[in-house]
Amino acid sequence: MATIRQRGNRVEVQIRRKGWPTVSETFPDKTSAREWATVIEAEMVRGVFMDRSEAERNTLGDLFDRYLRDVSGSKKGASSESYRLRALQRDPISQYKVAALTGKVLAEWRDRRMKVVSGSTTNRDLGLISHVINVARKEWGINVENPVSMIRRPPESRGRNRRLSASEEQRLLSELEPSTRCANGYYEEGGTRNPWIYPLVVLAIETAMRRSEILSLHWDDVFLEDRFVRLHDTKNGESRDVPLSKKAHDVLKGLPQDTVPGKVFQTTADAVKKAFVRAADRAGIKNLHFHDLRHEGTSRMAEKLDNVLELSAVTGHKTLSMLKRYYHPRAKDLARKLG
Repeated sequence: MATIRQRGNRVEVQIRRKGWPTVSETFPDKTSAREWATVIEAEMVRGVFMDRSEAERNTLGDLFDRYLRDVSGSKKGASSESYRLRALQRDPISQYKVAALTGKVLAEWRDRRMKVVSGSTTNRDLGLISHVINVARKEWGINVENPVSMIRRPPESRGRNRRLSASEEQRLLSELEPSTRCANGYYEEGGTRNPWIYPLVVLAIETAMRRSEILSLHWDDVFLEDRFVRLHDTKNGESRDVPLSKKAHDVLKGLPQDTVPGKVFQTTADAVKKAFVRAADRAGIKNLHFHDLRHEGTSRMAEKLDNVLELSAVTGHKTLSMLKRYYHPRAKDLARKLG
């Protein structure tokens, strides 16, 4: 039964019914209070009542905060996921109460997002929002229908097929050489001050390893005599051994091995990204991402490893369709094979 009390300039409603949790809400007038109580009691009688108080109290940004604190930190891709969640927290959609999230609100956000990023990026963000809401529904007791399921997803962007020309590779590596100091102590123009970037980029091209995989390498997992490295922290969750070309072997052999705590590359993902982007810009190379080096490495390896199973064992792709997304043969190379 509903109890209605005047509390200052607000009206408080409290409903106690056997078999249901006590629920309460405040309203500006008694008419609104009675209407709400009537609806809630009717839902309890029919057995369909859901406590929406948490959904009405928390914003989407609150859910992002809790997810970052309780869930994200224990995941493999915690760093990139946290970056995306922080970006979403700065978006006006984070200010919406969870109960106010509708398909219309999400569709408007989708259309606004599509003006600045690709369909694939928008879909990844929608997937992350949906996952956070589902965790809140299933584990945190926040009763709300997931609005992401109500809207149309944008089409995925076409996969990238960017490859390096010989000239671009030469210019890029030249700009990744360590900068030199003048006699007065200042750095000369060109090159980079991060000594780890050049060997890291060479290794990425030669092995098709992801940036995260290279940065997670420890010397205990580098077997120079047998020319391979062992990866434990891969995207698909499975370890794999990656063979080293002579060039990749020589690059690793030339690195200092007394680093602490045994990591091969003493730098960060953010530092690599910034140095790579700046070097490509100085070299006059347009539309090149670090991940394109994985496409380049895979395509080069495919010319030497005719067996698809061998190639996928090196790159870590589980399906042929995924492997095909990274293999981009040049038409002139195929023509040369045809004779």
